[in-house]
Amino acid sequence: MKALHEGGVVIVTGAGGGIGRAAAQVFAREGAIVVLADVSRTAGEEAAHQVVQSGGEAIFVPTDVTKGEEVRRLVSVAIEKYGKLTAAFNNAGIEGPLAPTADYDEAEWDRVIQVNLKGIWNCLRFEIPEMVKAGKGSIVNTASALGQVGAWSMPAYVASKHAVLGLTRTAALDYAPHGVRVNALMPGVVETPMMMSRVFKDNPALMDILKQAHPIGRFAQPDEPAEAAVWLCSERASFVTGEALACDGGYLAH
Repeated sequence: MKALHEGGVVIVTGAGGGIGRAAAQVFAREGAIVVLADVSRTAGEEAAHQVVQSGGEAIFVPTDVTKGEEVRRLVSVAIEKYGKLTAAFNNAGIEGPLAPTADYDEAEWDRVIQVNLKGIWNCLRFEIPEMVKAGKGSIVNTASALGQVGAWSMPAYVASKHAVLGLTRTAALDYAPHGVRVNALMPGVVETPMMMSRVFKDNPALMDILKQAHPIGRFAQPDEPAEAAVWLCSERASFVTGEALACDGGYLAH
């Protein structure tokens, strides 16, 4: 069977760790050249090196997705080096601190919205024109299961992920006539360094509460939502656009 992304060129943001790093590996395994982007040069270069060590082709472009000019450069590098952009996984995001809505720090609110929402819009506005020129392309934006429901003490994160779904659906409507598909991925809790070292380290009781909220009885490993994103970006999902695909262990089912 033909590889899902044979001959393709794919951008992955937030590729330094977690779902992004796993997705870079899966895209490469499925035949794509992968352009990795992350705000951390060390993590991004390490992730790209891992792809190459596994037999894939990859480059790393340091990118802060909140800065339009850096995202413009990211897309330009992909086009100038490889001549096309067939797919993109806009995955960069942060969780922000935990605090009740009225107590949330304004600077932290702005930071979460900038990365999680403006960052994805920046990616869309530079990726889409290249795909429109080619007459086809596929984009997946990382939202969250919390893009559908609320959560205690995560107002900025939850608001940003709800907004990502709205942005995704609007972009899907705008560009479906041009052959460009835009979908969102809604992971549940994923066992990433971000979650384990920052969220659960300070809130150990939260780990048990959230695990019980996933009917499968565990958290996802990074490669599980990564596989879903790679499929959504492929031609095997050719009639899927404007969709929010849950990969959440049943979290939203109850």
